[in-house]
Amino acid sequence: MMKTKPYKFGIALSGGGARGIVHLGVLEALHKYGIQPEIISGVSAGALVGVFYAAGMEPLEILELVKSNKLVTMFKWQLPSSGLIDIKKVFSLLENHIPVDDFSSLKKPFYCSVVNLNSGYSEIKNEGKLFQWVVASASIPVLFEPQIIDGITYVDGGLLNNLPVDCIRDQCRILTGVHVNHNGAEENISGIKAVAERTLRLAMGQNVRESLSKCDFVIDPPETRKYNTFDFKKADEIFKIGFEEAEKRIPEMFDLINSYY
Repeated sequence: MMKTKPYKFGIALSGGGARGIVHLGVLEALHKYGIQPEIISGVSAGALVGVFYAAGMEPLEILELVKSNKLVTMFKWQLPSSGLIDIKKVFSLLENHIPVDDFSSLKKPFYCSVVNLNSGYSEIKNEGKLFQWVVASASIPVLFEPQIIDGITYVDGGLLNNLPVDCIRDQCRILTGVHVNHNGAEENISGIKAVAERTLRLAMGQNVRESLSKCDFVIDPPETRKYNTFDFKKADEIFKIGFEEAEKRIPEMFDLINSYY
């Protein structure tokens, strides 16, 4: 007899810097049609969106948090000794909007992906102190300083697992994966920044293929290619991409739901 899965809808949110704002548009569209994911996994930007959502914030509330410039002003833009982003501001953001620093305090189950630099392996975290793991999950090397937790060095989970689905796949009947790093062909790539970003996205794209194949439903908007990791000031545009892509796909999702039940 098949084991009953405890949750109806799950959602996995990829990393992608400012492109992660797409997740908020997707969640808002799902809410509009009465679909509210009950279990969430995320990595990097997807972990930040996911933890606020799991804490009970509405998608539009999280969007306003992004647009408040708090995320943009974390970037210091000078040669750093540890990283380009002020980690204290990230912790402060979490502390100001999530009352208790523990996974168990969240209103919905939440999992995040990190990379253990010492062992060289990907790990999934879903218990204990919350803020340290969310920050570690989003600690893009060079931009963020690595997080030292219990003597172990951790960085952005997207390096090895940029769409953490295995941790929730067996717990939900319908799993949606949202990938915000569409990797189609690019005609013009000029400048070291563009080359570096394209290279990183291609490398990370390799580790999501198997994850995408395990999802029942995938949202992967091609328009995300127009935006880079730091385009937080274009939050409304990026949000709209996620909302419109998800809304366009709602009939397919309902077909899937109806076929399942």
